[in-house]
Amino acid sequence: MRTTRQSLTGGLLRPSTEVAEALEQGAPIVALESTIISHGLPQPRNLEVAVELEQLVREAGAVPATIAVLDGVACIGLDKSQLERIAGEPGLRKLGFRDLPAAAALGASGATTVSATSFLAARAGIRIFATGGLGGVHRGWTDSQDESADLDMLSRTRITVVCAGVKSILDVEATLQRLETRGVTISGFRTDEFPGFYLHTSGEPIDWRIETPAEAADIMRAQDALGGPESALIVANPVPLSEQLDPELHDRVLAEALAAAEEQKVTGQAITPFLLGYLVRGTAGASLEANLAAVRGNVRLAGQIAASWSRGN
Repeated sequence: MRTTRQSLTGGLLRPSTEVAEALEQGAPIVALESTIISHGLPQPRNLEVAVELEQLVREAGAVPATIAVLDGVACIGLDKSQLERIAGEPGLRKLGFRDLPAAAALGASGATTVSATSFLAARAGIRIFATGGLGGVHRGWTDSQDESADLDMLSRTRITVVCAGVKSILDVEATLQRLETRGVTISGFRTDEFPGFYLHTSGEPIDWRIETPAEAADIMRAQDALGGPESALIVANPVPLSEQLDPELHDRVLAEALAAAEEQKVTGQAITPFLLGYLVRGTAGASLEANLAAVRGNVRLAGQIAASWSRGN
């Protein structure tokens, strides 16, 4: 049964008119997170990239649904003024799934992370979500027990996430093991190896390889037909070799970043932005360009998967 516009408008979850109409019609839709706009890029480039990513979704034949929480309301699809607000409002919160009830009750505004975007997209009836890289198990997990909320959310949310793997600052092998334990299906798009976010490959193998967007849509249909836990499908789409960060530069700067974090005793939620920021500075912005190249490819592929999924439903 299609999610109706009447069941979503008002309250705490509000689709844009365009997204609501697409939901009613069963048209292809791609969810996009908003943290890359508010926290991932400098102004004014962040707004330019936000508009560009939405345009890439449209060119693939789908409707973009950038998600954010504004004044306590989860907005599923943003208009021009809302995008500008996410790109320019100072002190905007970064909201994971656990933050959504508090943000709703207190009328707060914030950009949504992978965990929050996945939940809100699925809650709205959107099945495909494009992002850069997922969170995962942090290095030194046995001491810190630091693990991204993304993994738990994907283990209990029926959504397809197109990504370039997990952030390379993480323990990729441990993250893949955790995803396997939690029943999250991983497929590699035209690759047998899990992507390395900034890098074309992490060197870790993937059990399932797909060649076309239609095959991803077929896996989604099989998920629904089989039933079982409402877990996600990850479509791992590597950044092209020609656009990846130089692997030697990546490894050297990351080692320096990890050493600096240990020396400065950076831990908890501060560790990810610290390491990513160090990589941007240490690579003279090359890591950011590789990240954006990956996001663009993921958005295009997600639009194609959404179109194929829509045609079969």
